[in-house]
This record gives sequence, C-alpha cells and structure tokens, in this order.
Amino acid sequence: MSYFAGKYDVAVIGAGHAGIEAALASARLGCKTVVFTINMDAVGNCPCNPSIGGTAKGHLVREIDALGGEMGKTADECLLQMRMLNRGKGPAVHSLRAQIDRRKYSEVMKHKLELQENLELHQAEITDLEEISGGWKAVTRMGAEYEVKAVIIATGTYLGGRIYIGELNYESGPDGIFPATFLGASLKKLGLSLRRFKTGTPARVLKSSIDFSDLEEQKGDEPVIPFSYETEEQLNNKVVCHISWTNENTKKIILDNIHRSPLYSGMIHGVGPRYCPSLEDKIVRFSDKERHQLFIEPCGENTEEMYLQGMSSSLPEEVQLKFYHSIKGLENAIVMRPAYAIEYDCVDPLQMNNTLEFIDHPGLYGAGQFNGSSGYEEAAAQGLVAGINAALKIQGKDPMILDRAGSYIGTLVDDLVTKGANDPYRMMTSRSEYRLILRQDNADERMTPIGRKVGLISDERYGKFLKKQELKARELERIKKTVIPPSEEINSLLVSRETSPINTGVKLVDLIKRPQLSYEILSTIDKDRPQLDANIFEQIEVEVKYEGYIKKQLAQVEQMRRMESKSLPTDLDYKTVSGLRLEAQEKLNKVHPSNLGQAARISGVSPADISVLVIWLSK
Repeated sequence: MSYFAGKYDVAVIGAGHAGIEAALASARLGCKTVVFTINMDAVGNCPCNPSIGGTAKGHLVREIDALGGEMGKTADECLLQMRMLNRGKGPAVHSLRAQIDRRKYSEVMKHKLELQENLELHQAEITDLEEISGGWKAVTRMGAEYEVKAVIIATGTYLGGRIYIGELNYESGPDGIFPATFLGASLKKLGLSLRRFKTGTPARVLKSSIDFSDLEEQKGDEPVIPFSYETEEQLNNKVVCHISWTNENTKKIILDNIHRSPLYSGMIHGVGPRYCPSLEDKIVRFSDKERHQLFIEPCGENTEEMYLQGMSSSLPEEVQLKFYHSIKGLENAIVMRPAYAIEYDCVDPLQMNNTLEFIDHPGLYGAGQFNGSSGYEEAAAQGLVAGINAALKIQGKDPMILDRAGSYIGTLVDDLVTKGANDPYRMMTSRSEYRLILRQDNADERMTPIGRKVGLISDERYGKFLKKQELKARELERIKKTVIPPSEEINSLLVSRETSPINTGVKLVDLIKRPQLSYEILSTIDKDRPQLDANIFEQIEVEVKYEGYIKKQLAQVEQMRRMESKSLPTDLDYKTVSGLRLEAQEKLNKVHPSNLGQAARISGVSPADISVLVIWLSK
C-alpha cells in the first residue's frame, strides 16, 4: 500500500559525503529538506580510508569550508593526525591530509543533520522517481510518497552495489549494508544513461597482532594546521602511523593466484579507478617494481582496527591472508575485515549542466560517486554545489556557477560535465591550468565572498574574513615600505643562508622574494613585525615570491573568462551550423556547452571548430 508522506522543497537520496553537504546547504538556505538513507548508522560513513584530504583533495576540503560547507569542520573535530603533503614542492601542491576517527565522524555528521533546522532525516530506500507537475515524486520501498520540487541523487556505491571477493560475489553496499536495488531501473525508465564502475578497499587488521618494532614511523606535523577557517582552538596529533613494504614473496603469491581475481577472470565488468588501483593491479601493471609501499593507519581512538592504505584487493580471503602475512610487521596479523571490490551503477555526467542539474530533467540533480567521481572530498564538493543550486532554483535566484579559474570545485564540475568520466574521476592538482592561484592557503579569499553571496556565510564569519583581508593588506604595505639597512647582523644572516649580503638599504619585500629567505628566517631582523595569523604571512610570502608567475596566470584567466562570456544557446542543434566537423557536431550536441570556453574544452572539438562558432555567433 502506498500513502502520501508530505511535501518538501528538496529530497536528497543518500546521506554520505555528497548527500550531507547537499542537505545541509539546501536546509540552511531556507528550503524544507528531507534526506533518505538506507541505514541510519551509515550517515557520513567512511567505508574506505579513515582520512580526509590528500593531494588536491585537501584543496577541495578547504574550498568546501570557505564556501560554507561542513566537511572541514567535522574533520577537525574528529582529528587523529594532520600532515601537510608535498612540503618539499611548490606551494601550489601543498595539501592537508587528516587521519580521522571514522566512527566519530559519522556520529558527529549525523547529529549535525538531526539538529539542522528545515531538515528531516529518514531511514528509507527510495525505489522510484517520477516527474510530476511542478517537481518530482519520490517513493520509498514501504510505499511512502513524497512530493518535492527538486531531487538530489547521491547514492555513492550503493546503487546496484555488488561485492566481489575472489570467486564469491553478492549484492551489497559497502560495509555489509543493503544496496539500493530498485532505483536504477527507475532512473533508466527516465532515460538516464547509467554505467558500471568499481572501486575497492583494503583489509582491516587487529592492532595487537601487528609487529611495529621494525616499521618506519610517520608522525603528524606540529603545529597542526586545521582544515576549517573557523577552527580557532589548537588541535593536537593523537596517533602515529607506520609504513611497510611488499616484497618479492608478496608479488609471487599474488601472481600465482591472479587467475582467481575477479578483475582478471572477467567477473567484474565495471571500470576501476585509474589512480587508486588494487594491489594485484599494481603488481601486474608495474611488474618491474620490486616493492610497493603501504601505510598502516588507525581507524579511530576507540577501536583496535588498523587500515592498510594502498592494499586494496579482490582476491579470495585465503589468498589475502597469505600475501598480507608476507609483509614485514604483518606476519601474524589478524584480519578483522577482508578486502573487497565493489561494483555499482553511476550516471554519465555529460547529461548534466554545470549546476549539476540534468539537462533533460529540470529539478533533478546528481552528486558524488553517482556522477562518476571517486573520493569523499570530490563527493562533498559536488553535494555542496547541487544543494546550493537546487535551493537557488526553487527560490527563483540565479545559479551558482564556479569556473575553472576560481576553484578546484569549479574544475571538478567542469571536467565532469564537459569531458565526462570514463573511469572514476579523482581530483589532482595537475587537472587545473591555474593551480598557482588555486592554492589551499587562499581558499577563503576565493570562496568566502561567493559563500556570502549565496547565503551560507554568517555576518560574524564574514566580518572576521574582512578583518583578515584588512590586516593582510596593511602587512603587505608595511613590507613594501620597510627598508632594512646594512648591518653586521643582517649580513651575517644572509651569508649563513647562502645569499648575497647588502651594501645599501633594501626593502623587506625584496628580501622575502629571495628563494633562500622567508618570513620566519627574517623574523630576528624584522623588529616592527606585527603579531598576525600564520596564514596571513603564508599567503603574502607566496604572492611575493611568485608574483611574476601569478600575474601571467591571471592574464590567462582573463583570456579564458573572455571566452566564457560568449554564451551559446543551450538548445542549439549544432548540425545546423555549417562548417563544423561531424565529430564536433556530435560532441557539442551531447554536451550542449553554455559558452565558447566550455565548448573549447570538449574532447573532439578543435580550434577550427571554435573559429566556426565565433563566426556563427557574430552573425
């Protein structure tokens, strides 16, 4: 029996990282929001690694926070260890990565949903979606019918989920939770193009069964730099991680049993993540490598489970035990949860525009792994975009469209809806043409004004942001005016740092520009330096040292935005534009770019095709 369960503005299907950000954004912007999850205990679950951030992913978390999202704050609240990756490289690739308490993270996020005004959280499986006048009808497995103005699908790896461990496979979501079995058929009925992707996760082992005595320790950075710009208390590292390596014996065990891996036996048809392969995939693809690194990471403060980062596998359980036991420190490891691969349904993101709304289905949005991406951070970023845009559309306001030059979130969305995803999409710094200006240290400068305009940044927070910008401007002016006279003290310092001494007065800004020097090194001779937040000094130092490169990149941005300003009709049939090549006509009709800049980024559209479009627009 079916029954009417109520009317809402927005329904969010899924309460993982994408669903949480979508629901919170929608509700905070004043929309009556309902969230559905198959299992209430899996809200905000981290079914794979117990960490947030990483290379480029840390940038996303910072941007989510600066825009008004929740992931960064909660990661800080659940912190076990924080590290800044890539410190030995340039500032564009510096990225925060946090080990977190995965159960606490889930608990905290669930409570935030429960406390949020305008938001209801329900345990239910959505089995059917139907377009109705003025919106959508979402139907649960128990027959409850919800009428809504917008739907955001954030099903993660649950949609048609199937677990693979060796020859064994069965229907399941991650962590042994029921999959979403029926919704896929409803989406196909709507005409959405679905495909199968796969991902995997390593085993969890009992801490007391690991021999740490000969393993390399990996400690967190001190002092801890938080993700959130709102985290004011000093955070502390609570755990130490460890590093080990596979060996020739590990390799032999895997190769002797490779025929039993569903990846190689043909059982798995889904496309796996290119940049996060299983151990057997690494052994085969990089056969010349003698060993592969793994990280042994705690799953939480109140659990003895340890996560084996880099060791995902879909081999049979008994083979897993053999190869895990061949690794130093794991000789007697007790496996609490075996590794597995999971195959699931996701959508072709080329069917969406850059608000993450489906082009042919107004009011229907996708976010996260449902869109063909991988990773908690990529999911949360898309959820935030979808939640904001669903709310803005319902309220009759202009959409929030983030471009590639302003954020990694904008790059992520543009890549998905313009280029598509042939394998699970993972954000990397190399995906951005403008990464020197899209640093993790200046995410607040880039995103907080947008979050304020949208309505997610409070008066208090925006006031603090403006104050910080004022202090930064004053400090930049001070170092440009401050002249350091030559002295024995300053020259001794300069020579000790292998840079030339000075004979006349030199502006402080010019000393900071020197590669061998920094704000910190010059602190002893900078007598009038004010007490400011370390992030202000960091931003100024980067902008001063890389001033020429930044100016060049800003010029490229200006050129790109001129292209983006030339709009294209979204209902244009490109077969009617004479001069376009057949491939370009097909690709353009599939994506329906909103402007020339987006059209130029479509694979298969050449510069000559863009010239044709420029002439067509001029007519």
